[in-house]
Amino acid sequence: MIGVGGKHNAEPTANPYRWYSPRCWHGMRTGDWLRLLRDNHFRIAPTRWGLASPVSIATLVNSVLHRCQQVCLGRRIAATELVADPIFIIGHWRSGTTLLHELMVQDDRFTFANTYACFAPTHFVFSRPLIVPWLRFLLPAVRPMDNMRFGWDRPPEDEFALLAMGLPSPYESLAFPNQIRPGLARFDDGSWTPADRQRWKDQLVWFLKCITYGDPRQIVLKSPPHTRRVKTLLEVFPGARFVHIVREPYSLFASTVRLWQSLTANQGLQVPTHADLEESVLAGLEQMYVALGAQAHEIDRSRYVEIRYEDLVVDPPSVMRRIYDSLGLGGFESYLPRLTAYWDGVADYQARQYDVDPGTRRKIAQRWGRFFAPYGYSI
Repeated sequence: MIGVGGKHNAEPTANPYRWYSPRCWHGMRTGDWLRLLRDNHFRIAPTRWGLASPVSIATLVNSVLHRCQQVCLGRRIAATELVADPIFIIGHWRSGTTLLHELMVQDDRFTFANTYACFAPTHFVFSRPLIVPWLRFLLPAVRPMDNMRFGWDRPPEDEFALLAMGLPSPYESLAFPNQIRPGLARFDDGSWTPADRQRWKDQLVWFLKCITYGDPRQIVLKSPPHTRRVKTLLEVFPGARFVHIVREPYSLFASTVRLWQSLTANQGLQVPTHADLEESVLAGLEQMYVALGAQAHEIDRSRYVEIRYEDLVVDPPSVMRRIYDSLGLGGFESYLPRLTAYWDGVADYQARQYDVDPGTRRKIAQRWGRFFAPYGYSI
């Protein structure tokens, strides 16, 4: 088992999510919501009907708002051109992708998909002025898994937008965490049908056009599942740049276990049993890094850089300068004052410290050692 100890900044006394807090399912359209329920045989726990019922109503509203956006703005969005191919932040969950994303978007040359865009990806351009003022009080101030700041204007994972758009996503398992799922069809783009693959590409481009329509700057995205999709992303954006972040594996493992416990508890339509959760985390990283290794040759080395979380938190300016130099982004000196100001504002945050028992440490070393040795971690 995993022991948790140490200081954690602003430790909450209770889970900040309430029954009325928005979940990732609230942004779906009716057809995508019904497909999710049908594929999981409508096995909603009785105690979660209070969550599922409002979602069903919200999906009807989303369907109407999507149609309104298409009628009012569809042609203009379709005609929008991206100013540049995106920058993708990749890496395993809990490796520091969120922190890196927050740091990069302090550069005012970049933009991102904010929380509302990822929550309501099919109509956010049209609905934001109408909806967001009424939703501000519903969202927790911090994320329950790590207490990082949360809000409608902050940069989350674009994977939640893809999920709400009804595209193949591993996050579907958050709704029904106790279901047995054959294969990895919703996760591994290598097993998608050609139709799924093309639809995924088209909808990702459409979503990024929606962002660019309101904010014509280069987009920075972060999503751990993209770590397995490098080849597909390059098929859509041949000029894309990638920043890959890694973290010490013992803390990474413990933090990922906590992440899935928190997400399934807060987002699930079933009461999670967490059966085989630790094995799932171990196998998930193995599969992710095997896939990344098989696709790494697709990336131009001038458009790819790797960093370590531990180096980033010790000396952000030096690590961010290396990212800018490696990717040829330029403009670092203009960005540095904003980077410094942001870091000064969050410097008192302390990541949760984990104690991993010796048996689990041995298992991590056996299963993950070959993946982390190249990054200088001795396990």
